[in-house]
Amino acid sequence: MKKLYFITNLHSGKATTASKLGMVIDRFTAAGFEVTVRPTQDRMDASAAAEYACGQGFDLIVCSGGDGTLNEVIQGVMKSRNKLPIGYLPSGSTNDFAKSMDIPTNIEASVEAVIQGRPISCDIGSLNSRYFTYIAAFGAFIEVTYETSQNVKNVLGHAAYILSGIAKLKKIRSYHVKVTAADIEIEDNFIFGMVTNSSSVAGILSLGDFLCDDGLYEVTLIKTPANPVELQRIIHGLMNLDEELDSRYIISFKASKITFECEEELNWTADGEFGGKFKKTEIVNNNKAVEIITLPKDAEISEQKDLIVKK
Repeated sequence: MKKLYFITNLHSGKATTASKLGMVIDRFTAAGFEVTVRPTQDRMDASAAAEYACGQGFDLIVCSGGDGTLNEVIQGVMKSRNKLPIGYLPSGSTNDFAKSMDIPTNIEASVEAVIQGRPISCDIGSLNSRYFTYIAAFGAFIEVTYETSQNVKNVLGHAAYILSGIAKLKKIRSYHVKVTAADIEIEDNFIFGMVTNSSSVAGILSLGDFLCDDGLYEVTLIKTPANPVELQRIIHGLMNLDEELDSRYIISFKASKITFECEEELNWTADGEFGGKFKKTEIVNNNKAVEIITLPKDAEISEQKDLIVKK
C-alpha cells in the first residue's frame, strides 16, 4: 500500500475541498493509498509539510488549493533530497498551472487524474533564493495577484484580477532595467516584465503553447508606452493572441537564465504570491526538477460522471 501525504488548503477558492474532503480521502483509500491528511494552518505551512513528507517515507504528495498552495509545496519539495512526485487538486480562483498541464479543475476528476495518472518531469524556476512553478513578474498589476483579498477572489474569480487591475491603471510606474540572458542584453524603461512556464497568467493573459520540461522560460517585457491609448492596445494584444503583438513596446524571447538589474528595488510576484524585492534578480530554470502527476494523453476524464475513458 502506497503512503500518500495529503496537504490541503481548506480556504482556497470556494472551499470545494472542505466540502468534499470525505470523498477525497475515501476515493484515495479505495484506490489503495494509505492517506495522511494535513490541513494548512498558516502561510508557508504547506512548504514545511511537504519538506516533512519527503523525509518520512511517503510515496507521493497530493496538495489541494490554488497556485499559491502548490507554490508552497514546490518550495518544500525543492529543499528536500528525496523529491516526491506531486499530485495536484486545483481549487483556487484561477488555477493557471493546472490549465496549462491539462489537470482537471473539477475535484472528483482531479482525484481520478492522480489515481490514474503518471508523474512527468517539470521545470521549476528559482528567483534568487526562492522557487516558483509557472511565473515570476515585476511591474504593473503584479500587486493584484497578492493584494486582492481571498474573499473577493472567491466571489469574482478571474474578474477580481481584471477589476483590481483596472483600478491600478493610475499607479503604473516605469522602471529602468537592464536585462541579460545568454547573448541578449537589453536596457530600457519597462512597466512590466514576466518569466513564465505557462499558457496563461491570472486567467487573463494568454501565452500560447509551452513545454513544461524544455529547460527554457518565455520572457515578456513591456516597454513604457507613450500614452494611455498605447497601453490599452498593449494589454488588448496580450489578452488576444490572434492579434499581432506590438513589437515597438513588447519584447519576447526564450532563455534558461535571466538577470534583471535596476537601481531601485523591484517588487516581484512568484506564482501569485509576494516574491521579494531586489535590485538584482537572477532567475534560473531548474530543468526537470520536480515530477507532477498528470493524466496520460490517451485517457480522458468525464468530469460529470467521474469516469476514466481509455482511447
